[in-house]
Amino acid sequence: MYRISLYLSDLCWDDTCKILDKRIFSLADQLYRSVGSISANIVEGYSRLSNKEKARFYEIALGSARKAKDWYFKSRHILGEDVQVHRIEILTSIIMLLNTMIVDRRRVAR
Repeated sequence: MYRISLYLSDLCWDDTCKILDKRIFSLADQLYRSVGSISANIVEGYSRLSNKEKARFYEIALGSARKAKDWYFKSRHILGEDVQVHRIEILTSIIMLLNTMIVDRRRVAR
């Protein structure tokens, strides 16, 4: 899953370069930050020893993935529908994996 999020980060860099404009700079900024936060929190969760701490960082990554879906939806008019659908499919798979990992870590932590 970490590799998928890194792949998405690379794609996001190209996407934000396309929408980087003074009028919509905040859109590009929010999109890039939310996508970058996914892989950063996944790797931070991997490095934790307790399952409770791992689950906490995975939950933060999950929130970032949900935000990224929203920002991709909002940028669909600039990036195009094909790009938006592809990125949201990737984010949906990341969200599904994170949900499974969070439940597993919480179950083991009890």
